[in-house]
Amino acid sequence: MAREERTIEVMIRLYCRGVHGTARGLCGECTELLEYARARLKACPFQEGKPTCAKCPVHCYKPVLREKVRMVMRYAGPRMPYRHPVLALLHMLDGLRKEPE
Repeated sequence: MAREERTIEVMIRLYCRGVHGTARGLCGECTELLEYARARLKACPFQEGKPTCAKCPVHCYKPVLREKVRMVMRYAGPRMPYRHPVLALLHMLDGLRKEPE
């Protein structure tokens, strides 16, 4: 779960820097999104057995925020192997996990 939290944080930081042009830290919108994502991870019923969000049978994000996270992932996903190759590889391996029952 700690790695999952680190991965979403890195993705939001890449997105904020690239799309919102922040040089250091996060803008207000991205800070709120990161705090929301952390809260949802802490409340995840699957915890250590958690699949990637795309494969999860429970959609715990509000629809508006789910769409924001999708935009973040669409932007940051292709950049992750260059900026954070280990996290990107581990996230891809997590994607191979079977859906929980």
